[in-house]
Amino acid sequence: MPGGTGAPAFVSGSPRDVAVIGAGMVGLSTAWFLQEAGAQVTVYERHHVGAGASWGNAGWLTPGLTAPLPEPAVLRYGLRAVLSARSPVYLPLRADRDLWRFLLSFAAHSTARRWRRGMAAYVPLNERCLEAFDALAAGGVTALTKPAEPFLACFAQERDSRGMLTELAQMRDAGQDVTFRPVTGQEVRSMEPVLTDRVGTAVQIFGQRYLNPPEFIQSLADAVRARGGRIIENSDVTDLRSASTDVHVTGPSGQQHRHDAAVIATGAVFGELAARFGVRRPVQAGRGYSFSVPVERMPAGPLYFPAQRVACTPLGDRLRVAGMMEFRRPADESDPRRIAAVVEAVRPLLAGVDVDDRRDEWVGSRPCTPDGLPLIGATAAERVFVAGGHGMWGVVLGPITGQLVAQAVLKGEVPAELAPFDPLR
Repeated sequence: MPGGTGAPAFVSGSPRDVAVIGAGMVGLSTAWFLQEAGAQVTVYERHHVGAGASWGNAGWLTPGLTAPLPEPAVLRYGLRAVLSARSPVYLPLRADRDLWRFLLSFAAHSTARRWRRGMAAYVPLNERCLEAFDALAAGGVTALTKPAEPFLACFAQERDSRGMLTELAQMRDAGQDVTFRPVTGQEVRSMEPVLTDRVGTAVQIFGQRYLNPPEFIQSLADAVRARGGRIIENSDVTDLRSASTDVHVTGPSGQQHRHDAAVIATGAVFGELAARFGVRRPVQAGRGYSFSVPVERMPAGPLYFPAQRVACTPLGDRLRVAGMMEFRRPADESDPRRIAAVVEAVRPLLAGVDVDDRRDEWVGSRPCTPDGLPLIGATAAERVFVAGGHGMWGVVLGPITGQLVAQAVLKGEVPAELAPFDPLR
């Protein structure tokens, strides 16, 4: 279906047959926008569609919150806090040189000056990210995005909300289009009766959306297949080689497949393939947990509890509860203490929610970079591109990333919006 909304035009000699490695939101969006320009795509996925962080996240489409993760508050949080298994941000003690190197670099980037620079880089993507979802909908992706009306960030006391109000104002000063207002406890509980009197104030953020992650990822995969794309699941790419005119993808049994170009979008295991093409910036797994619970009355929209790092999203007839940031290896087993910490954090804040009737308990790895900026664009190999390291923002920025990467692949030039995210930086 070439020629649709936002489709990059082919240029002479541009790739026509492209491999996309990874079937999460970023990878599938890249495949879809490549198809939108008329390219043939094959998506290789080591497990199944949406098996990584795309499946169990909160499903928020919140450009009003999308900002670099390293910020001055991280340094104020303190080492003692992150070493507690009940902390919203958890760092298990282990002898891992790569992890400690990542954390030291993350801390070095947690300054006001670097945050402002990173925020300025995000603004052009944030401005266009919801339009990219609209392009998917117009092109046949049937799963809906829903307006977050209201979207409430909830706090115990008014003074607890000041940090968020300041950050939102700083985002606005950096050029981000974000509208918000403080809400008193009495008003917020009338807007959202599911909140208990432990919520004393809130910040309402306007113009945001949300989606059902498993439903949307499956719908996007179905759309790619309907356009003639191949999605090969349970196909771990063990090798990727680039030549002057093509690339060769090696599958789990040693079989090789030739393509004109390839895009690596493998989430938290991004570095396994990307490092050989000049991408040196590390990607660390920041694991999050989620589960779903029944409610007597469903919230009207998403609820965010910043102090507890917990996100709640209405998904069908159950409420998804997601949270935590845990620096562990992607393949490590789920830690039940983390689920318990989320449960105890949210239990006193919500009325009519049975947090003991949990289903779909999940842990997944967000791909984080030390400077908080994703790695998007061309590599040192002419025909290999990357799209990863989005941290907590892979869902909201997945489609706009795919749209811009498709342009870079097919037109042979990196869009200006991607300059700050140069994977070779």
